[in-house]
Amino acid sequence: MAPLFPALDTLQKTFGTGPSPNPAKPTTNACTPLEARLELYPAFSIADDAKSKAKKLSEEASREFNAASKKAQSKTGNIELYSGKYYAACTFGGLLACGLTHTAVTPLDLVKTRRQIDSKLYSGNFQAWRHILRTDGLRGIFVGWSPTLVGYSAQGAFKYGCYEYFKKTYADIAGPEAAHRYKTALYLSASASAEFLADIALCPFEAIKVRMQGTIPSQYSGTLNGLSTITAAEGVSGLYKGLYPLWGRQIPYTMMKFASFETIVEMIYARLPGSKSDYSKGAQTGVAFAGGYLAGILCAIVSHPADVMVSKLNAYRKAGEGFGAVTSRIYKDIGFKGLWNGLPVRIVMIGTLTGLQWMIYDSFKIFMGLPTTGGAAPPENKEHS
Repeated sequence: MAPLFPALDTLQKTFGTGPSPNPAKPTTNACTPLEARLELYPAFSIADDAKSKAKKLSEEASREFNAASKKAQSKTGNIELYSGKYYAACTFGGLLACGLTHTAVTPLDLVKTRRQIDSKLYSGNFQAWRHILRTDGLRGIFVGWSPTLVGYSAQGAFKYGCYEYFKKTYADIAGPEAAHRYKTALYLSASASAEFLADIALCPFEAIKVRMQGTIPSQYSGTLNGLSTITAAEGVSGLYKGLYPLWGRQIPYTMMKFASFETIVEMIYARLPGSKSDYSKGAQTGVAFAGGYLAGILCAIVSHPADVMVSKLNAYRKAGEGFGAVTSRIYKDIGFKGLWNGLPVRIVMIGTLTGLQWMIYDSFKIFMGLPTTGGAAPPENKEHS
């Protein structure tokens, strides 16, 4: 029986030889009509070049960080958890975290403070910055940076160092089982205790900062001038007349900051595959920033009414006027709605601030060879158990 289709050699004799059934693979430089020619798309090559350079810079920065970290650790020696060196490292990490970040956001803080004192002064944040730049220049945007740097560096040192100390001390008192079961209460009590002390260090510089930012032009030329002027006119007590509202603002803020951060970071790692130790140092600091930013939003909302009162009190409290009397007078002037003046800008400021603080703090702990905060608990040191 004849085949249904003609044989291949018959077709070739009739129509000629077509392409080979197994054509050779085109060379690297050859391209088909439908193939993209990279030389016609320079943006792609520029992007690839930028990615390559960024990767090289990242690798180089990582190598330098690791080299500097090893050098620092060789000088300090092995730092045992919960030892004196451990708390000293945490104290210095807190100093860096709070001092640098608060100083960096001085322009935000300046506008927030002035709008809290006088809500009609500016129509918006951007309008405020444009006005200040036109009238006072770049220097005017950073009014109050020096008391901010000194005050919040001191506050950060006490806040983070004491938090680590109180967290360990209270956990030892409660015992391992109770400390784990009531860990949120542990975070809240340890952070409240730490902030109580930290605000005593912060208060004089916060008073100078608020007065410098709240008056136009600024009534002090700098931190030392503010200290000498206030103590000469009002005594040392003049530096602490805002301590109660500062406690009212900062203690709830810090309790929310530490407890929510620890909880959020623990939740993030619980939803990620593997354990915290499986992730690189860079990934862990990324988690610290994300957890800190979310915690900062909650902090801003909880502490904002007291923040408004601190700004008003330092600007408007009369000599010899009692705390209850001035608080009542200010509330009568601004009402409940006035307690929330400047909240949007403070949410942005505190969210960014808190995220960066936790990232810097945990980066410094990594630099010193210590475990990052939150997530899986570090292994217990037998000598301190």
